[in-house]
Amino acid sequence: MQEQVKPSLSRRPAVKNRLGKSTSALYQDMADGLMPRPIRIGLRAVAWLDHEVDAVIAARAAGKTQEEIKALVAKLVSARQNLA
Repeated sequence: MQEQVKPSLSRRPAVKNRLGKSTSALYQDMADGLMPRPIRIGLRAVAWLDHEVDAVIAARAAGKTQEEIKALVAKLVSARQNLA
């Protein structure tokens, strides 16, 4: 049985700090499929799911290729449907 994820959120400054990236680098990673897009939490506010950020950091630390990270990101985004 798969472990249930308790979603927690981080806003852009915290995500940038954790990844060590600039805003433009973060958004380039999203455009390249190397980072999940944020979720909308208000009319003008977005945040990232912490477990997704953790998974991308772990994949990079493990030396995964860009193609492997893209596949991970796609899997993470599709798994959002099962969070509720």
